[in-house]
Amino acid sequence: MNGFETGLLGGRAWFDVADGTRIPLPAERWHATTAGGDELLLAGCSGPTVDVGCGPGRLSAALGDLGVPVLGVDSSPVAVELARRRGAPVVQRNVFERLPGEGRWRHALLADGNIGIGGDPVVLLRRVGRLLAPGGSVLVELDPPGGGVRRGRARIATGGAAPGAWFDWAWVAADAAPEVASEASLHLDWVVGHAGRWFAELRKPRRDRRWARSVGHDRTPDRHGNPDSDGGVGAPA
Repeated sequence: MNGFETGLLGGRAWFDVADGTRIPLPAERWHATTAGGDELLLAGCSGPTVDVGCGPGRLSAALGDLGVPVLGVDSSPVAVELARRRGAPVVQRNVFERLPGEGRWRHALLADGNIGIGGDPVVLLRRVGRLLAPGGSVLVELDPPGGGVRRGRARIATGGAAPGAWFDWAWVAADAAPEVASEASLHLDWVVGHAGRWFAELRKPRRDRRWARSVGHDRTPDRHGNPDSDGGVGAPA
């Protein structure tokens, strides 16, 4: 079992960052029914939503309970199994692989630090932007103001096993949201601190050919080098 799976199963785990920083993983939050601040994210999802890096499915399950069409996405088989036990619809895939409903989702979630996936927030947001319908939005959780954008190498460590492999990750502070949104060709609707956490909503333009041109070169093929099918999983109409 790796360190991330230890955290998913409720054990103590943390980011061991290459610069010597240690950042605890929010395992207790992952397993809560809802956590403080989640209500803002849930209220922002008024239609079909893709939950990127859904983990054990806390937000995906909550949206389903509210009657919002939702699909969780996570590359971890442990996360996917835990999310399914909660009744959340979920696929086991990397966000950079072909996903169901591309270009038709009304909202995307990047909660619990998932803005760091891949180590480049701009590349990630451009990819997530391609999942959205025109006018759709990304609801993002951020670090508190003052840290800007940090990119680095990290690994998951626990108290009882050797640390895992190094991978690229990133951290985006609330004050850096305007810059990151602009570079990703998204419009920043708002940034707010709530319940001890920080959030922002970034919106894809409804009609803007410049957006399509600016993100087209970042398109990433699936693991076989070609776009795959939707895999039979339900997607927004």
